[in-house]
Amino acid sequence: MGNQLILASKSPRRRELLALCGVEFISVEADVDETFDPTMDVVSACESIALKKASKVLSLHPHAVVLGSDTIVVVDNKILGKPANEEDAFRMLRLLSSRTHQVITSVAIISKAHQDVFTSIVDVKMIELSDQMILDYIRTGEPFDKAGAYGIQGKAATFVEWISGDYYAVMGLPVVKVAQRLKNI
Repeated sequence: MGNQLILASKSPRRRELLALCGVEFISVEADVDETFDPTMDVVSACESIALKKASKVLSLHPHAVVLGSDTIVVVDNKILGKPANEEDAFRMLRLLSSRTHQVITSVAIISKAHQDVFTSIVDVKMIELSDQMILDYIRTGEPFDKAGAYGIQGKAATFVEWISGDYYAVMGLPVVKVAQRLKNI
């Protein structure tokens, strides 16, 4: 890969995960509207946001290869983004308690000459969460910048009974798929 790689994100988790791929990159925040188009299916909507992030950064750095990503949590066909406040976080975690949900992470790797968009879908089963467990977790401040109001790699790790799929995709970037795709550029 001859061109500079730019991660269209300031997320510390995504920076950490992309570093695992063994590539040099810089990180540029992609300031875009992350509102989902309600007429799209959830995978298409997630891919659209990832592509929007990458395209925004590519417009500012036209000679780069840009990686954009978006993660959403889906339960009962409801999309759970990042919680707006404590009440929203409580509502989301209560909804996920004792249930299986899907974590959908889409990635767009683009340049002027290349566009690759792909998605990882992971099933995650939560244990039963008491109101006190949820409140204690919310008080840590951890839920507020995470889709579905939890981070599998943080204090909510003990809430997860099992996962079926790519752990790193739940964190925000499917490392193996990204590393493979970057080799082909």
